[in-house]
Amino acid sequence: MAEFSKPAVTKETGIRHFFAAASYSWGGFQRLLQEAAFRQELLFAGISLILLIVVGASVGEIIIAVVLFLGVFAVEAMNTAVEEVIDRISPEISNVGKHAKDLGSFAVLCMLVASGLYLLYVIGSHLLFR
Repeated sequence: MAEFSKPAVTKETGIRHFFAAASYSWGGFQRLLQEAAFRQELLFAGISLILLIVVGASVGEIIIAVVLFLGVFAVEAMNTAVEEVIDRISPEISNVGKHAKDLGSFAVLCMLVASGLYLLYVIGSHLLFR
């Protein structure tokens, strides 16, 4: 019975915790690079940032775009995590699993639309009104 009271993973503290967390984040980034959707979102972000610079967007406008793209990446990571967990615990097709995956996909869509609307506004205002 005492075996169950031991933690499965020992927690690092101090600076070791920082480096362990950075290592986990790097692993997550590498895993996310395997997703075609993430690679497309990364390409979209890169092209968008170049366009913002070309049209003369301010530093503040570019920072807002970067924050929105980081939001897209974070939601995409969470969506991928949900999909992996659902596939692991429920490999058969179920309504609950489908709903969870659909909700994650909708969250990504919302962030993409928010980013796209912002880009249209900023790029449009620099091209049409300046």
